[in-house]
Amino acid sequence: MARMNQVRIPATYMRGGTSKGVFFRLQDLPAPAQAAGPARDALLLRVIGSPDPYGKHTDGMGGATSSTSKTVILSPSSRPDHDVDYLFGQVSIDTPFIDWSGNCGNLTAGVGAFAISQGLVDPARVPDDGLCTVRIWQVNIGKTIIAHVPMTGGVVQETGDFELDGVTFPAAEVQIEFLDPADDSGGSMFPTGRLVDTLEVPGEGPLQATLINAGIPTIFLKAEELGYTGTELQEAINGDLAALARFEKIRAHGALRMGLIRSLDEAASRQHTPKVAFVAPSADYTASSGKAIAAADIDLLVRALSMGKLHHAMMGTAAVAIGTAAAIPGTLVNLAAGGGERSSVRFGHPSGTLRVGAEAAREQGEWVVKKALMSRSARVLMEGWVRVPGDCF
Repeated sequence: MARMNQVRIPATYMRGGTSKGVFFRLQDLPAPAQAAGPARDALLLRVIGSPDPYGKHTDGMGGATSSTSKTVILSPSSRPDHDVDYLFGQVSIDTPFIDWSGNCGNLTAGVGAFAISQGLVDPARVPDDGLCTVRIWQVNIGKTIIAHVPMTGGVVQETGDFELDGVTFPAAEVQIEFLDPADDSGGSMFPTGRLVDTLEVPGEGPLQATLINAGIPTIFLKAEELGYTGTELQEAINGDLAALARFEKIRAHGALRMGLIRSLDEAASRQHTPKVAFVAPSADYTASSGKAIAAADIDLLVRALSMGKLHHAMMGTAAVAIGTAAAIPGTLVNLAAGGGERSSVRFGHPSGTLRVGAEAAREQGEWVVKKALMSRSARVLMEGWVRVPGDCF
């Protein structure tokens, strides 16, 4: 029986924020995978090592968590006033599926650095020292993101003293601006037109929910209505199969109410969005690292699920949704933070704390957000080639 050799593809393995993934230039992918479709999906699934019934990703580059089963494809931007087009794929661990419906805010921190290093940014716009402004077109959601990448001696500076809870070692700070982060395709960033909805979920009774499309579609719930305090760490949720099934049922009904799916059974094919999160007023707790978090140092508590599991820290796009909702008086996020007008919020998550800012205002009776801001960090972990069997795509 004839066997096809492995092919090697230029790639970079990067950490961005509290996630990591495999980065590619579009032009480096095999020709069949340069266009969206089954060949691309099959290739990236094999790169990550999915689907893996053992849940380990032993035969691929993935880390068998939602934070580490990620792929990024970059290319020179075809849009004016942008440097690079950024396409993100969230790879399922145990099913042959890649969700292209949303962005990864954490890996966004690595996009600017990769684009500069790979020559995707005009050299005339790259300073030897200082900050390089990289204009990113996020293809999945059709939005502009600005990354301010530190440069030293003509190369991207990756080391530094910026500390990010959920990441072990300090690195250089990357400032990110998410411009016009609300999904305006359907009009309001609140799909139902309300800041707080009553979500009817069989077996749960009525649940208060803020349904928002900003950064990423997100369903915010009150921790106390779910029987939680908001101080939970991963094992409290991820070790409880009944709780995970419960959250998935809530997520499906929320997605239906938001108009993201037409029937409940479509939720399984839209795993990356919407996110579901629960909020509570600030309280003392101990983070997963053992670090003590004081109630006085945060505005509220937030716990969020991604790809069916409680996230170990916070998704960057969900942080945008948190910052946006916190800036709008009357949302569950805003109320948990104490209510009133605010331009930034610091929230507690399982790994520690994160600050995110947002500029919100009412225009013609509708809430609009001009931009959300946060700081992350990024670092190249390995670069060279990934290898996959030549007959896998």
